Amino acid sequence: MQEFRGKTAVVTGAGSGIGRALSLAFAAEGMHVALLDLDDGDLAGTRALIEESSPDVEAEAWTCDVSRATEVDATADAVFDRWGHVDVVCNNAGVFVGGVIWDRPVADFEFSFGANLWGILHGIRAFVPRMIAQGTEGHVVNTASVAGLFGAPFGGPYTISKFAAFAATETLANDLLASGSLIRASALCPGMITTNIIDSDRHRPDHLATQFTEDQQFVTDLLTQSVAGGMDPAEVAGKVIAGIRAEEFVIFTHDLYPDQLAARSEALAARRLPDLPDFP
Repeated sequence: MQEFRGKTAVVTGAGSGIGRALSLAFAAEGMHVALLDLDDGDLAGTRALIEESSPDVEAEAWTCDVSRATEVDATADAVFDRWGHVDVVCNNAGVFVGGVIWDRPVADFEFSFGANLWGILHGIRAFVPRMIAQGTEGHVVNTASVAGLFGAPFGGPYTISKFAAFAATETLANDLLASGSLIRASALCPGMITTNIIDSDRHRPDHLATQFTEDQQFVTDLLTQSVAGGMDPAEVAGKVIAGIRAEEFVIFTHDLYPDQLAARSEALAARRLPDLPDFP
């Protein structure tokens, strides 16, 4: 997919961080943008930025909990009713839950999987069949993470959900190719990006509330420092635009990850636990 102008993009988690940056980047390319998020205020902020920076495109906002299939399906219906077609879908919404795996209650896994995995699966099922039926080129970008490629301590629910997100994207990409579709798929694997993901509990529903533990505090403090010095989300969005045009399956944000991934593969082939990577 090379031409973006006049087409439609859908972005989940569009209220902040990478999602907001993606929305602004697609609008700058001349695309209409469907903004999906849980936070009405954040959505309004993103829409206002698009109206200011790209007044010639249309941006509409929908409050949507991507962990709920019914809400994603209803939003997809509304988007297709609004523009008649969808050309790019970024299943980007995500949350972070850390801690050692044996101390995490079921609720932590349910919360993490709800956004990070089920949000992607619901997005695929709601949008991709109709995109295929259009018979036109298109692209699906699922936000996994480098944590979906490299195992690390103190990140159980998040890491497992992101490995699953990567697997879902690889499956989608192969299914699209095998079926002869013109749609392509990419896994976005960001490293440390300046976002508010560390504050994910603001979106945690009451029935999945858990007690904050020492191991979680440790990883939260560490991640807070790393994220503060991370890459600007706007730079990530630029890499996504380029990755779609180049039909890259994996979109990395940092140049050192391919070499680290090769080293991981060598360790696994040798039946060894891979070394911990750097997460810049």
